[in-house]
Amino acid sequence: MEYFFEKQVDYTVEEAVEKVTEYLKPHGFGILTQIDVQKTLQEKIGAQVRPYRILGACNPNFANEAIGQEANVGLMLPCNIVIQANEIGGTTIAAINPDRTVKTIGNQQLDVLASRVKEVMQSMINNI
Repeated sequence: MEYFFEKQVDYTVEEAVEKVTEYLKPHGFGILTQIDVQKTLQEKIGAQVRPYRILGACNPNFANEAIGQEANVGLMLPCNIVIQANEIGGTTIAAINPDRTVKTIGNQQLDVLASRVKEVMQSMINNI
């Protein structure tokens, strides 16, 4: 089982960020954080890297339920989505597979919740 789901698309990085954000809204997810890795690495160390964004997606109901079941699960929140330019001129969208990451905790209640989140992330990758 992979720790992520991935898809190549013909959108720009900016278009992909918009499409991911719009796809997740009806599923109760919002984007809490957006890290522009390209800009940050350029500013901090002068590195020249391809466009690379990390989105932190969160569904407040799922987050509340997870924290209620496992106090330190916040270490694995929010659900990260990476959107980056690829070598062939398109963009790659990758989303975390929460089934894989939550298994490390060993809490069966969280496994059920992770499966619900996995369905949304996998659907987003499949349908975007």
